Amino acid sequence: MIIEGLVTSVDAEGRVNLAPMGPIVRGDFESLVLRPFQPSTTFNNLSSVRCGVFHVVDHVDVIASAAIGRLTELPEMEPAKSIQGFVLKNCCRWFEFTVDSVDSSNMRSEMPSTIVHRGERRPFVGFNRAKHAVLEAAILATRLHLISSDEVQTALNFLEPAVQKTGDAQEQQSFRMLQDFIARSGRVES
Repeated sequence: MIIEGLVTSVDAEGRVNLAPMGPIVRGDFESLVLRPFQPSTTFNNLSSVRCGVFHVVDHVDVIASAAIGRLTELPEMEPAKSIQGFVLKNCCRWFEFTVDSVDSSNMRSEMPSTIVHRGERRPFVGFNRAKHAVLEAAILATRLHLISSDEVQTALNFLEPAVQKTGDAQEQQSFRMLQDFIARSGRVES
């Protein structure tokens, strides 16, 4: 199963990177297979430092902003317990992991990883249709080089009513931000 969330990783100097990611989750988070694209900061950090933290979150605005490079400041964090890394203070659950191996033979790498520590801050509030739509739009925004303009526009047209009907101000703002990003990329008409 693939679970969408956020990954924090650090480089050799300890600088933190936050990125949305949907790893393959085995069992009840016994292990993860992370699949960062190359080249990316997440790929570079996990390849060299070989550890990170996967977060289950219910705030899609952070996922959306991070996906398109519009996160103006990192959310509050604290040091991880078992690895060289950081845990988001505003998350539902987190999973500290070590990277077992790196297969970089494809543009999308594969990094089987072992969970070495886990924690829970608060219950998962859940997603309404708008949050799902924002999440899907964020994924679209990161795949513009892989998907045709017509497919992107069709997907956005399908997702927009869910945001309008069920979203609060935060989801509506996040969706508009993603629409603007995609339009400015020249992939769809604004």
